[in-house]
Amino acid sequence: MKQAVFTQGSTLKHILIMTGANTVGLITLFTVDLIDIYFLSLLGQEKMAAAVGFASALLFFMTSLSIGLQIAMGALVARAEGRNDRALAGRYCSNVMLFSALIAAALCFPVWLFAEQLLRFLGAQGHTLALALSYCNILLPATPLLAVGMCAAASLRALGDARRAMYATMGGALINAVLDPIFIFACGWGIEGAAMASFAARIGVFTLAVMAIVKVHKLPSKTNKAFFKADLAAIGAIAGPAVLTNVATPIGSSYVLKMMAEFGDSAVAGAAIIGRIAPVAFVALFALSGAIGPIIGQNAGAGRYDRVRQVVWNAMLSNLVYVLLIWGLLFLLSDSLVVFFRVDGDAAALIGFYNYYLAGGFVFGGMLFIANASFNNLHRAYFATLLNFGRALLGTVPLVYLLSQWFGAKGVIAGEVGGAAVFGVLGFSLVLWHISRLEKAEQASI
Repeated sequence: MKQAVFTQGSTLKHILIMTGANTVGLITLFTVDLIDIYFLSLLGQEKMAAAVGFASALLFFMTSLSIGLQIAMGALVARAEGRNDRALAGRYCSNVMLFSALIAAALCFPVWLFAEQLLRFLGAQGHTLALALSYCNILLPATPLLAVGMCAAASLRALGDARRAMYATMGGALINAVLDPIFIFACGWGIEGAAMASFAARIGVFTLAVMAIVKVHKLPSKTNKAFFKADLAAIGAIAGPAVLTNVATPIGSSYVLKMMAEFGDSAVAGAAIIGRIAPVAFVALFALSGAIGPIIGQNAGAGRYDRVRQVVWNAMLSNLVYVLLIWGLLFLLSDSLVVFFRVDGDAAALIGFYNYYLAGGFVFGGMLFIANASFNNLHRAYFATLLNFGRALLGTVPLVYLLSQWFGAKGVIAGEVGGAAVFGVLGFSLVLWHISRLEKAEQASI
């Protein structure tokens, strides 16, 4: 039987190839989000950017749910593939997609129902609240499509087919990019047009990813109630902690937004723009976290913990080099970005402060990404959950509160970066310790 692709060859090469493919897809997606807020800024209303910031906080919860579910898909399919058990991989694929659709539908409905109350809690009010609510009402119902589409893309990556996973992501992003100016300007729909373009993009990702895994790889197998129930424990063991892990981040982000709202719409608009710049600038780190999961999963499934350690260290090296390069670019382009988004006042000051002083702190976020991806594929998903909740509740919340009292809006974003630093270092240290334990146990069993 053919050996799993990631259990042989250079681990650094696998990381770079998978990360490169993921990056192309994600940068298209993140750039469209950035273009979204740019087009809205052309309408000359800072409230538009602020409204997207508030709406994104709620949508971030739903996206984090989808990310957690796709982690379960990637981990289960990769480990089954690492053992050369394609039948089990197919069964997991079918059942995780079904599970994802059910969970996403069940959870997005109450969020949609109480969207206005949730947005008010975050600090949205007046016309900004009305704009944010319109955006959420259109886009929240697309959550099940997003969840299943992301799971299908994760199963493609778990099989080593990063190319088609990239095509699915790029396809959705291109749909968004084409429809954005048409809906926002030509149709005159404003922020509702941006939301409808994003809805269409989710349909695109779903269609392309599901077609690839079904038509090309023929991975999903027929399932039934008995198989679904039998796999729930395995799915829940990873999906539960993974969802909690990823939901911890929007909890911290929501607190940051609520604190930022105290300094006005201009500060919220600045934070929203930073929230679009950072994913584009550091897109390779988001891609890296998705790339190393299948590589770790296949090597762990084959008992090659020496290679698992190589993957983690090579990922860390890539993280450090990349962040230093991007920080330099943001430093040089900071003034141009302020002009590009046509902002002034607090929004401009926050963007400059982030680019000059805080962007380098993303290296700690990268460390946490690496640790979480590793734990999710090494049967210690709850470690990732604890780290992310620790970052949100013990790192972000107290630092944001204290620094906001001393330094205002700048203290809010500084506190968020500081929280990541503590738990990024802790997480990376823990994953190296865990790999050493697994390697010793593997050697003792030989």
